[in-house]
Amino acid sequence: MDEIRPARSDLHDPPKGTAEGRDMTGWTAADVPDQRGRTVLITGANSGLGAEATRVLAGAGARVVMGCRDVDAARVVAERIDGHTEVRRLDLADLASVRAFADGLDGHIDVLINNAGVLAVPKGTTVDGFERHIGTNHLGPFALTGLLVNRVHDRVVTVSSGLHVLGRIRDDLNWDRRRYQRWLAYGQSKLANLLFAYELQRRLAAAGRHTVSVAAHPGVSATEGQRRDTSLQGRIVAGGRAQGPEMGVLPLLYAAVAPGVGGGDYVGPDGPRHRKGYPTLVRSSRASRDTTLAARLWERSEHLTGVRYAIEPR
Repeated sequence: MDEIRPARSDLHDPPKGTAEGRDMTGWTAADVPDQRGRTVLITGANSGLGAEATRVLAGAGARVVMGCRDVDAARVVAERIDGHTEVRRLDLADLASVRAFADGLDGHIDVLINNAGVLAVPKGTTVDGFERHIGTNHLGPFALTGLLVNRVHDRVVTVSSGLHVLGRIRDDLNWDRRRYQRWLAYGQSKLANLLFAYELQRRLAAAGRHTVSVAAHPGVSATEGQRRDTSLQGRIVAGGRAQGPEMGVLPLLYAAVAPGVGGGDYVGPDGPRHRKGYPTLVRSSRASRDTTLAARLWERSEHLTGVRYAIEPR
């Protein structure tokens, strides 16, 4: 794969507060529509943004399936939430766990939120031998979505990050032949998330599906991963005080349930540099919209995971 270094000049923001004529200004969890009769699958629902999204959507009437590696922690969270929740074990760093999880699910899914991930962790590998960021943040969700794609009726939401601008997609996805830098490895995985989200939308549309693929990012939010990172780089990236999960989750919720969201939309905070604030449409880097790179990453991801997408027309 070609090396691509996104630059800040690649970023162009659409007008704030609008999405094809829709007023998004000040959208909050109170604006979440009635979710009764709907099933939402959220990965990484035992803490941070995933737990907050579970609380809001279950409270709005959804049946929320919590796909979590730490099921004990997830059960503690579920017990504190009013509404219908189900805890199921899912380790995105283990493709056998991903397959077992998908095989164990019954019925259709209205919304799949690919939220779980790791942030700037030391070098290591997943169960299947992939570098931990690309394996957990991209290849695991890629496999999960592929196994469930024909059962998702409404939306697939993939959580990326403003730090995707740091990413480069190289042949050496696993950092075997270059000096490991955890923030760049994280950026690579978040760029991969956007390439995946946009390519999935193209493939869904080509199959005539009404299901849409949407991306979102929470800005700088006080998640468990950021609390654990006390490095200088982590403090610089955070750039000051982070917003709480109740605000950071809003772009994810908007992407997942707001009326009129379109395939290929990318939702983030509306504040300065999109670090904090209420949901708005944001523009991702030029590299994230490189269709040739996306197709090549898709082909490689199918090869690495052994999951080949067979999107059925509707």
